[in-house]
Parts: sequence; structure tokens; C-alpha cells
Amino acid sequence: MAFTFFFRDQQVLERVVEHSLPRLAGRSHPRIWDAGAAMGQEPYTLAILFAERMGHFAFDNLRIDATDVESSGHFARMIEAAEYPEDELSRLPEGILDRYFAPNGKPGHFRVIDKVRRRVAFQQHDLLSFREVGQGYLLVVCKNVLLHFQPAERIEVLRMFHRALGPDGLLATEQTQELPPELSSLFERVIPDGQLFRKVEGALCES
Repeated sequence: MAFTFFFRDQQVLERVVEHSLPRLAGRSHPRIWDAGAAMGQEPYTLAILFAERMGHFAFDNLRIDATDVESSGHFARMIEAAEYPEDELSRLPEGILDRYFAPNGKPGHFRVIDKVRRRVAFQQHDLLSFREVGQGYLLVVCKNVLLHFQPAERIEVLRMFHRALGPDGLLATEQTQELPPELSSLFERVIPDGQLFRKVEGALCES
């Protein structure tokens, strides 16, 4: 389970969302895969960033599949409940707490509002199974996870993401991890100063 917090790498995630928005056009039910969702902070951050930039109807058709290798019942209940202590929300940008969180009746705790919570679906998944959880994704986000894998494992996980992405889909990885040269034919860099890549169509993705 990766360590993270709300709005971690905010500028990076904002650029990811901005580049994803044009790809939403014409998609009736666009899907995003956040791999390594930890306690839900990152997928809910992504959902909030999309909610800030999309119309109500379009946002209601968005789905974020959030996965993590952790599978305990306690873990699943916490992230599906989307309840967090107040001190964990201290880094939120101005106005986000008021718009996207509400007191849940437990002193010092807040819950992500239903509008956002309904857009995120959690499931257990081991990236090292090298089996994608779905296909046709608009965007795959995998940050603060790949650094824990061996080089050969990273290559296979990235090949899995290539298979999971739909045409013109985007892959966002952690800033500390360069794309392995073995996969240079599968992805094309989108921004010069960040780890955001576009799926190359027609490229062979062999294990």
C-alpha cells in the first residue's frame, strides 16, 4: 500500500487532468484507473479535480477504478466510507474542504460528499499479477508504487497498463521513475517536464 495524502503532487495531477479533459469528448462513460490507491486520498483528489473542471452531467458519467494490493476488510470499509480525520485534510487548497467534504457526526472527522464518492469504485488488485482490471481506460495513474518493484517487474506492469489503455489513452507515473527504454515504442511523452505519456497505437506489447 503506497503512502500518500490529499492533493499530493497537486500541480502534476492538475496537468494530468487538463490533458485528459479533451479526451473525454464523445465518451459516454469514461473510465480512469488509479493503481495503488492507498487509503483513497489520490483517487478522491483526482475525482475532485475533475469535478472542478467538468459539468455536472459529464462528471456523473465518470468512473475511477481505484485499486490496491491491500485487501483487509478494515481497509476496504475505510476507503469506501471516505471518512478522514480533520488533520489529514490540512493540506487541502482553499475552498476544497467546504465544497467537497462534510462533517460526518464523528468529532474531528469529515466525509467526502456523495457526488464525488459515487464516482470512485475500490477493489483489491495485485499489480504483480500483470493482469489489467479492465480495458479502454482514458487514463491510468500509478504514482509512488513502481519504485517498490524490480526493473523487470516495472516493465511488465507498464506493459499491462498499455493493454489497459484505450486509444490515445494517457499514463501518469511518479516523477522519480523514468520510462524504461525497452518500452519507448509503447508510449510517447506528452509533457517535457513530467511523467505523462500517451499510448502509441499499433505498438506491439509483448511480455
